[in-house]
Amino acid sequence: DRYLGGDVAAFDELVRAHQYRVFGICLRMMRDREAALDAVQETFLTVFRKADRYKEQAAFSTWLYRVAVNTCYDLLRKAKRRRSEPLPETTDPADPRSADPLESAELRPDIEKALQGIPVEFRAAIVLVDLEGLALETAADILDVPLGTVKSRLFRGRRILAEGLGNLRGRSQHPRDD
Repeated sequence: DRYLGGDVAAFDELVRAHQYRVFGICLRMMRDREAALDAVQETFLTVFRKADRYKEQAAFSTWLYRVAVNTCYDLLRKAKRRRSEPLPETTDPADPRSADPLESAELRPDIEKALQGIPVEFRAAIVLVDLEGLALETAADILDVPLGTVKSRLFRGRRILAEGLGNLRGRSQHPRDD
């Protein structure tokens, strides 16, 4: 409200309050630090230009994260048209949520690689719910889909992720089948 009332400094406060969460969402969606930084910048530019379109039907953060996810979708679509492989980042910091920083640093490349194999709509649900810790209802609002769709995307995305990480065995490999 302050920003829409002409207080430009209020927008800076919004950016500071949400920039890390938006970056986390974009990084996991885009899978590339530079592309994620571009997505964050584009997200806040969009919010700056279209703040008057925010309806107070949902929390501001929900609307902001929806803008971030949609921005990532758009950028991923554009990148798909001009396919290029990003250079691997070997200096990624450890996941701060992990109890053992060394173990976290070891697992991160595998998780990032497995996330690349997940369709973008499943990845978005996993990023918002599992990695960002948002409630299912909030994720549904951000993705603008029904709650059941988020649950379905989570289930299917987690299954693909588990297969990509080697956590699921084929039926014939089950110990009881021997």
